[in-house]
Amino acid sequence: MMQTPICELLGITCPVFQGGMAWIADGRLAAAVSNAGGLGIISAMNADAAYVREQIQIARSLTDKPFGVNIMLMSPFAEECAQVCAAEKPAVVTTGAGSAAKYIPLWKEAGIKVIPVIASASMAKQAEKAGADAVIAEGQESGGHIGELTTMALVPQVVDAVNIPVLAAGGIGDGRGIAAAMMLGAVGVQMGTRFLVAKECGVHHNYKDMVLKAKDISTQVTGRRFGGNTCRGIKNNFTRNFTKIEFAPETTPDRIADLGAGSLRKAAVDGDVKEGSVLAGQIAGLVTKEQTCAEIISEIMQEAETCLKGAAAWVK
Repeated sequence: MMQTPICELLGITCPVFQGGMAWIADGRLAAAVSNAGGLGIISAMNADAAYVREQIQIARSLTDKPFGVNIMLMSPFAEECAQVCAAEKPAVVTTGAGSAAKYIPLWKEAGIKVIPVIASASMAKQAEKAGADAVIAEGQESGGHIGELTTMALVPQVVDAVNIPVLAAGGIGDGRGIAAAMMLGAVGVQMGTRFLVAKECGVHHNYKDMVLKAKDISTQVTGRRFGGNTCRGIKNNFTRNFTKIEFAPETTPDRIADLGAGSLRKAAVDGDVKEGSVLAGQIAGLVTKEQTCAEIISEIMQEAETCLKGAAAWVK
């Protein structure tokens, strides 16, 4: 069994976080991942405090294991969701799309571990200085909003830059990815795309089918022109139309923001995978079967241990 400092810090069995995917990562999925030994995470996305409280209570009714909440700091409801977390006390809060420094004292006073998602070594240093307990270094291979650096380049530089634990995210979908992350200095991983096809994941079956049919070159990045809305998703009518409009000379940043509004919900909830945004990482080509969260975690951990034990064969 693989035990790392993140397992000891959080009281989890396996060093695997489930990504906080908007419209997808709810209390039921989080509880299933936590019951399987990892850390399930509820996405607060752009929802209000009532939704976040409800999902925390659902997760708590289904598991007695640690779980977390992901807060997107650019959300108009970030402040009230931060307060709900302080009151409800999930084991962990992860953050994205901004600096968590404003809220870290509040959460730490409530006994919550704070683990921001970061895309550069400088962001990791800022998070550590603000009091973060660990960071998730997410490379641009991931689905959803992405930065510029790849996971392979980002993780070791973040590990060297900070003295707190580092988890790796982006392009990790099996045990080989976990083993590679460990060799780069990470003490755990966060995976989103692999959990999209978990049996406990409530995303629309059309969305799951898109992931299961994906190949290595099936994803596309949109929103690079103006920044701030850069996302990776599976190629479809939405991404093609987005790209066409994005690079038209008359297009403005506001137009780009309008293009993406509601597109993820359209795919994840309504099942419109032609005109909706099917966010998924480059690793989607490796995701070929639907399994329970317990089966996913058991399989990837066995694969990781086999890889790590076998690595000594190359050392003479």
